[in-house]
Amino acid sequence: MGRVVVVAVGLCLVGAVVLGGCLGALGGVSPGAAGGGSAPSAAVEPGPAVPASWEALERSAATTCPGLPWSVLAAIGRVESDSGRSSAPGVAAGANAAGAEGPMQFEPATFARYAVVGPGGVSPPSPYDPVDALYSAANLLCADGAGDPASLAAAIFDYNHSTHYVATVLVLAQALASAPGLAATAAAALQFAADQLGTPYRWGGTGPGGFDCSGLTQAAYRAAGVALPRVAQDQFDAGPAVPGLGPVEPGDLLFYGTSPRAVEHVGIYVGAGEMIDAPHTGAVVREEPARWSDFVGATRPW
Repeated sequence: MGRVVVVAVGLCLVGAVVLGGCLGALGGVSPGAAGGGSAPSAAVEPGPAVPASWEALERSAATTCPGLPWSVLAAIGRVESDSGRSSAPGVAAGANAAGAEGPMQFEPATFARYAVVGPGGVSPPSPYDPVDALYSAANLLCADGAGDPASLAAAIFDYNHSTHYVATVLVLAQALASAPGLAATAAAALQFAADQLGTPYRWGGTGPGGFDCSGLTQAAYRAAGVALPRVAQDQFDAGPAVPGLGPVEPGDLLFYGTSPRAVEHVGIYVGAGEMIDAPHTGAVVREEPARWSDFVGATRPW
């Protein structure tokens, strides 16, 4: 199930880059090339998920690996160190508990092998220098096949040996490809939702271990520091509404039913026509096409 989820999300990302009351087991983390990121906290900084200065570096570094989406570098940086803004051990100096260093969380031996001095970086290259870290991460990913859509997910897995990590990076990359100015609050909610992919649907579930549709969206936005009502109808009524019937942005909540007063389902929009939701009994939290036939509206909770 985990491999299927990751492959499906990877295909959604490729499409995004190229195209620019509810209705109804992914593996654990083990350190790989990098030390691994942490789940978003309830204290989410205002502003964009990726600072403009980091986006510029990521776009430039990605050009050194033809076919590598800049948004994948951005998503990895977001997960590993909040795009260099984290004060956790090992980001600006020293190492974390797994021995990883710098904003892209390299293990020393891996950095020594793939280190690159980027334009304006320091020499010899340093894992703590943002330019060197991003160019070196692009070099590592490229060596593992990230320039080829067919091997992108495997390259991310080599960066950190966790299918949860791969799914989270691909979801955030898909969202950033659709909306480069993605808000940090929306990114935190999407990161939480992505980490639940493969979790069983459970009627009345608010996690951990099982969710219904509104339980998932409530928990995702709680992780981002936003309080939502419990059920889908109340979440829709709480707004704020996205004007009209779109356009929607990554992180928006999409609601379905027979009318705005008969809301039956909710999912969280990822981008490129996809959403993450807990669909029905017998299913798992999954990414799937956002249907529009019974769409009644969207809200933007942040």
